[in-house]
Amino acid sequence: MSQISTYNSINGAAQRTNTSQFSEMTSEDFIKIMFTELTNQDPFEPNDSQALLDQINTIRSIESDMALSDQLETMVTENQLASASNLIGKFVGGLSDDAGRVAGYVVSVIRQGNEVAVELDTGWVIPAENIETIIDPSLFEDPGTGEPEPGEGEDG
Repeated sequence: MSQISTYNSINGAAQRTNTSQFSEMTSEDFIKIMFTELTNQDPFEPNDSQALLDQINTIRSIESDMALSDQLETMVTENQLASASNLIGKFVGGLSDDAGRVAGYVVSVIRQGNEVAVELDTGWVIPAENIETIIDPSLFEDPGTGEPEPGEGEDG
């Protein structure tokens, strides 16, 4: 795979970035190149058409894998969002983005791109993958009043 180098100027300094032309090429671009090559080939020394077909199949396979990967990533994010929404009203503890231990009742679920986090009543935000403790407060409520019974748990 060929690499091209481009130079970008950021704040007056040259920065080198490598990009792959192949990664930017669509299957339509590839097919156009192939037909141009076939049209301009020497009739006395034709190109291997089987090799071209193999290249087309490879491109389609790669595109299919990329599409499947995108769909799986979307499903994982949706699953995380659904799971996190079940935490609303629960008491959770875990690590905030700055690695501090925080805890509180979940008041909302936040999705930013592919990241899912819960917002606590204390104002802290915990990424879903950093949640360490989940407590259901309903297990500690008095059935008659809905209020917690002092010193009593589930077996109360």
